[in-house]
Amino acid sequence: MKKLIMVKYASEIFLKGLNKGKFEKKLRDNMKRSLKGLEYTFVHDSGRWFLEGSDVDEIIERLMKVFGIAEICVVSQIETDYDAIKAKALEEVKESGAKTFKIETNRANKTFAYNSMEINREVGAYVLDNLQDITVDIHNPECMVHIDVRDNTYVYSKPIKALNGMPYGTNGKTLLMLSGGIDSPVAGYMMARRGVEVDCVYFHSPPYTSERAKDKVKKLAEILTGYIGRTNLYVVPFTDIQMQIIEKCREDELTIIMRRFMMSIACRIAKDNEIHSVATGESIGQVASQTMQGLVVSNDCADRPVFRPLIALDKIDIMDISRKIGTYETSILPYEDCCTIFVPKHPKTKPILEQIRKSESILDKEKLIEEAIEKTEIIRL
Repeated sequence: MKKLIMVKYASEIFLKGLNKGKFEKKLRDNMKRSLKGLEYTFVHDSGRWFLEGSDVDEIIERLMKVFGIAEICVVSQIETDYDAIKAKALEEVKESGAKTFKIETNRANKTFAYNSMEINREVGAYVLDNLQDITVDIHNPECMVHIDVRDNTYVYSKPIKALNGMPYGTNGKTLLMLSGGIDSPVAGYMMARRGVEVDCVYFHSPPYTSERAKDKVKKLAEILTGYIGRTNLYVVPFTDIQMQIIEKCREDELTIIMRRFMMSIACRIAKDNEIHSVATGESIGQVASQTMQGLVVSNDCADRPVFRPLIALDKIDIMDISRKIGTYETSILPYEDCCTIFVPKHPKTKPILEQIRKSESILDKEKLIEEAIEKTEIIRL
């Protein structure tokens, strides 16, 4: 008997038909990248994936950040022998200390003499005969023993839920508008979970935003790399643009015009770097610029799809995900960003597109955008 780590990938991958192999290969590549520096062996048994390595805890910790993995289990590989199966199932239940249990069998090896129902019944009876004060509960057992009969047989009872989603890098690329707040890192995580590669753009307004604010955004991007491996962070100098907007535009339109400039710059950077889309952390109605009318006016500047994965989530939902993925404590650090330092007292919540276009027409928009892009810093993480 030996211990292995079983990896079950997301059920969506099974539905890819003739393309399934492409998704499996990408997931394997992502796993290898995640496990770089560790010693392990990849084992394949009748469609099931296993890893054998000495540092089990470290392997599991790293695989828990790989999109496309649904479940990770430490399993015991034993001989495909009925007595060995019954003995190992009994050991799993006994060690759990549970008062109720259930046996669940998957018999991929059809040459084995007993079918799944027979194995469940016979192994369950064996456990009942050899343990006191325990009963079967098929609906909500305290201990579920899984028996997977393949070329070898694998027994386990403590599966660990992983991230699920699609393998990273299988669904195009997006440019995330990353601020120092709670929402945008979560949006980047959610896009990555669907297999979309993520680069980031941050708008920096010194001296109104400090180097600490920039370092905070860099730290958030670094946390995301724990899931995506690497990213490019484009740091766009935004002070001149903000000053021009403040000096020449109506106060109640400052935020929406600023957002239009950001969208235009993000799309230009995306175009120059062959990035297919832009993503934001906007949630409908959360702040004044995120009304339906405000989003329509912002989208007017986009030349490619703008994805808003948080659009229907409330702040509590977003904060919960932020804590789960490890960005929350960094996001709440009290360093300002350019979206919050010049907020008008009464921002326009229902902007009209033609009016906003007219208001910003007094600005040399193209020149301001070109100058900002020319001075953009690229940080590779």
